[in-house]
Parts: sequence; structure tokens; C-alpha cells
Amino acid sequence: MRNSSALLFRLACVVVLAGAPIAAESDSHEADRHALLQVMNSVEKAINAQDIEGIVAQMSPDCTVTWWNAEISRGHDDIRAYYRRMMKDDGRIISRYTTQAKLGAHARFIGSGGDVAVADGSMEDEFFPIARGPFRLSSRWSATVAKSSGEWKIVNLHLSANVFTNSLIAELTRALWIAGAAGLLIGLGVGWFLRARRKSNLNRV
Repeated sequence: MRNSSALLFRLACVVVLAGAPIAAESDSHEADRHALLQVMNSVEKAINAQDIEGIVAQMSPDCTVTWWNAEISRGHDDIRAYYRRMMKDDGRIISRYTTQAKLGAHARFIGSGGDVAVADGSMEDEFFPIARGPFRLSSRWSATVAKSSGEWKIVNLHLSANVFTNSLIAELTRALWIAGAAGLLIGLGVGWFLRARRKSNLNRV
């Protein structure tokens, strides 16, 4: 009995001591994770404030962004130009855009110095188009972030949404059903009218 208790005690010590380095290693990027969350929160805040300068401030000068409509902007000037064309200039598509961003799994740190991080998450977006009423869209984001001179900056940002199932597709489907039903009713009404008119003409004869 004593031998069994001693063996269990030794095993417990091995587990605890073996787990200590793992726990320390898992916390080695705690400060970096906090900084990355700050970057995400700053971008979200700038988007909701319609502040393009606040957005690009969190990006490296050569950052690449792939937008929802598959357009690509490279560098701050391209990103600003896209934003102006979509939201500010004459012929703009939307007047405002807001979002609520969430982080998915914990960021993964890569590179020999762990100075590059890859992260992804979800967004609940609301768009305010010029030509129609506002609509909501659930989308996804992924980002590569690099640490330079002690600061984390986004070097690549990819935005996407489900092209098969989303609010716009659902709206279009409803519109098609309504148009189809309306067409059927009109067709039935025209058919009834023509039959009634033909019957009336036959009675006159």
C-alpha cells in the first residue's frame, strides 16, 4: 500500500513539473495577444466612426486588403482610395458601414522570433447603401500581423462572406418568389378575362 502511494505521489510530481514549462510557454505571448486585441478593437472603432485614418494607422504601409467584393488594395493610398470611392466620392455605393468584430481561435505566432501572428474571426456588419435600405451581413475576417519596432501592424487583411447563404441572397429569393406569385396571379387574371370576353362574344352571336 505504501509503495502504491509513493508511486502515485511521484507520478503527480512528474505531471506538475512537466506541466510547468508548458504553462509558461503558453503565456509567453500574453502581452502580444493583448496588443493584437487592441489592434482589432482600434480598427473596429475606426470603422464605426467612419475614420479611414484610424483604420490605416493600424496597418503597415504596404498592407494588402482583400475586400468583400474581391477588389484588392495595396498600401495606404490604395486603401484610402477604395474607401473614398465606396463611401465618400460622387457615385459612392454606401453612405455608412458599421461592424462588430470578434476574435475566433487564439492567434498563432510564427517565425523564429514569433514576430508574425495569424488570426481570424467573425464580423456582424450593417451596410447603408445609397440606392436601397440598410442590410446586415455576417462575414469573416483573417489577418496577418507583424511586429516591427515593438508595434504590431496588419500586413494582410482578408474579408469575406458566404456567397451562397446570406441576407442578400435570402432577400433576392423572397423577391423572386413574390415576382413569380404575382406573375401567376396576373396570368390567371388575364386568362379569366380572355375566357369571359370570349364567352360574352359567343353569347352575342
